[in-house]
Amino acid sequence: MDALARAQLILDEVTRLVLEDIPTGAVLFDPHTHLGDDLDGMRGRPDEMLAMFDQHGITGSFTFCLDEPDREPAFTAANDRTLAYAAGNPERIVPFVRLDLEERPIEEAIRCLDLGARGIKLHPRAQKFSVSDERLDGVFALALERNVPILIHGGRGLPPIGDHLASLVDRHAGVRLIIAHAGIADLTTLAGHFAHIPGVFFDTSVWSAIDLLDLMRHVAPQQILFATDYPYGRSPNNLLLALRTALYAGFDESEIRGMLGETALALRDSKPLPALTASRGSGTITHSLPLARLHHYISMAVPTLWLRQPDVAESLGLALNTAHEANVDGVPDADLIRRALSVAAEIWEGIGEIDDRQESERVARPARQLVHVADILAVTAPTR
Repeated sequence: MDALARAQLILDEVTRLVLEDIPTGAVLFDPHTHLGDDLDGMRGRPDEMLAMFDQHGITGSFTFCLDEPDREPAFTAANDRTLAYAAGNPERIVPFVRLDLEERPIEEAIRCLDLGARGIKLHPRAQKFSVSDERLDGVFALALERNVPILIHGGRGLPPIGDHLASLVDRHAGVRLIIAHAGIADLTTLAGHFAHIPGVFFDTSVWSAIDLLDLMRHVAPQQILFATDYPYGRSPNNLLLALRTALYAGFDESEIRGMLGETALALRDSKPLPALTASRGSGTITHSLPLARLHHYISMAVPTLWLRQPDVAESLGLALNTAHEANVDGVPDADLIRRALSVAAEIWEGIGEIDDRQESERVARPARQLVHVADILAVTAPTR
C-alpha cells in the first residue's frame, strides 16, 4: 500500500477518534467555508466540501467566495456563483456576500442580500483595506439593519486590529460579528475588548492548539465557533482541534454542543443567542519536555509543508525521532502520533520532484493533515 493510501487510513482512524468525542445528538455547523478558485491556487468545490461534511456529520455552512481571478468588479461574478451553489444546496450552503471596499460595497451587499445572501464576508488583508477605514461604517450599519452576521478575517497578514474593530462594534451596537482564525492577528487585544460581549464570536480555524487554548481562557465558551476554513482547513483535523482544546480547557458538554454548531445555527436563524458563562482554562499549560520538543520541531517544519518545499532543515525527521523516544510512551495516542509523522515524512520525501501545482497540493495535503494531527495530540495530551 502506498503512502497516500496509508495516510488516508490514518485520517479515517482520526475521524473515528473525533466522532467518539462528539456528544451524542450534537448538531455540527461550519460558519467559515469558501468555494471557488483563489489567486493563490487553492480551489474549493461544493461536491468535495459536502462529501467532507457527510463524513464528519456537518449539517451545513456559511459559505463565501475566495479571492477570485474575476473578482473585479465588486466580486459580482464570484458572489453570483456563491448564490448559485447555495441555490443548488439550500439546506446546507448559507451564502455570504464578499465585499471590496473599493468597488461599491454597499450596492453589492444590498444586491446579494436581496437575492438571498444571509451574511457579509470582509477580508482586510486580501482586499488591502484597514479596519479603521470609514467605509466600514456603512457595511456594519447595513448588517445591523438587515440583521445578518459579518465574518471578518482576523488571521495572519494584518496589523493589530482590536482597537479599530472595537470602535466599529461600539458605533453599531448589536451587530453580530464573527472574527475568523481565533483573532490571532491581535488575539489578546481582541479578546480584551470582546470577552463576554454578546453577539461577538471567534472561530476556531487556526493551525495551533496553543492559540485556541489562549483564546479560551479569555472569552466565554459560547463565543467560540468550530470552523474549518475549507478548502484551507479540513476535517477531521479542525474537529479534532476544536474538540481536544475544548476538553483540555474544561468545556462541559453543553458548551461543546454550542461550539460545534448550536450557536452558529442560532446566528443563521436569527434566534436568541446563548447566555455567556465564565471563560475556561488557565494562562499556563504543562507538558513534558519531549512533548514540548515534538511541538517545536513540528512548528519548524510547518512553513515548508505549506510552501510544498523539501524539508531541508530536516525538522520533520527530528519530530519523528522525538516521537519514538521511550519517554513519550505514556502519552495517550503516542502510537498514532508516531504513525502520522512517519507516513507524513515518507510522503514529503518526494514533494520537491512534483512540478505541477495542483498535483503537489494533492500530495502535500494529507501530509500536512497528518503532521497537524500529531501536533494537536501532542499539545493537548493530558498531564499525568
